[in-house]
Amino acid sequence: MEIIFYHPSFDNDYWLSALSKSLPQAKVRRWQTGDNAPADYALVWQPPVEMLRGRKLKGVFALGAGVDAILEQLKNNPDMLHESVPLFRLEDTGMGQQMQEYAVSQVLHWFRRFDDYQVLKQQSRWQPLEAHHHHDFTIGILGAGVLGAKVAESLRPWGFPLRCWSRSRKTVPGVTSFAGNNELSEFLQGTRVLINLLPNTPETAGIINLSLLNQLADNSYIINLARGVHVVESDLLQALESGKLHAAMLDVFSQEPLPADNPLWAHPRVVMTPHVAAVTRPAEAIAYITRTINQLERGEAVNGQVDCVRGY
Repeated sequence: MEIIFYHPSFDNDYWLSALSKSLPQAKVRRWQTGDNAPADYALVWQPPVEMLRGRKLKGVFALGAGVDAILEQLKNNPDMLHESVPLFRLEDTGMGQQMQEYAVSQVLHWFRRFDDYQVLKQQSRWQPLEAHHHHDFTIGILGAGVLGAKVAESLRPWGFPLRCWSRSRKTVPGVTSFAGNNELSEFLQGTRVLINLLPNTPETAGIINLSLLNQLADNSYIINLARGVHVVESDLLQALESGKLHAAMLDVFSQEPLPADNPLWAHPRVVMTPHVAAVTRPAEAIAYITRTINQLERGEAVNGQVDCVRGY
């Protein structure tokens, strides 16, 4: 078995060594320009088109939860990957726990009004504030896939009303499910904290706009953990200025790194992190890739295959 590997920033030596130990029946090599030798599987992140073009592969593994970069490449280079080659993404591999940590910590930060107390601290003001109540702090999760369900699971013990919205109806314990465009408005009504975990598709680009934000509860909050293209930044700023939104926590942006002149940097009620909400954990990722390749070799059913038409 031949496996080719390409990632522009990972520790290639570590990955090649770990993969070779985990898949002793395979020869794993770092792909380099001009390498046209046969391969059975490709492990990639933002691969050069020539790496995949014309190859008869059993599978391609995207080394992250999102596959939008590869799908965008395919739009511009449809011959990059034959339609018969299955594409896989890392559904969880440690990302679910990281998303849980991020979401729970920020929701509790807002619920206990620590952001407001920090403002008072900067003004040298000693002033107890009225507490929020669980029953009117409804949390709505856009996207009810693997990561969305994980985040909902982690918030359930805290007693908040939980709801989710997705393309098709999902069953998540303790969570009210909404589905399809016809139920989006109902999902938004009364939502106090909006957490975005949608996949990046043509239908979801720009979905978090002024029209959507205005349907949330007054003085609401938003956490974006999915993709920057989901948010219309000018609309987000307008909602913050009007008071419709009380605060925003953003991990992803339409342009990364975020330009220094972007107004989000200076806004006092916007907190940001540099796309670190959930990063690929090598050990968990390698375990998933190893298990999936072995299942494919045995002709068994596998998880994580991407529907390239839907985009996830």
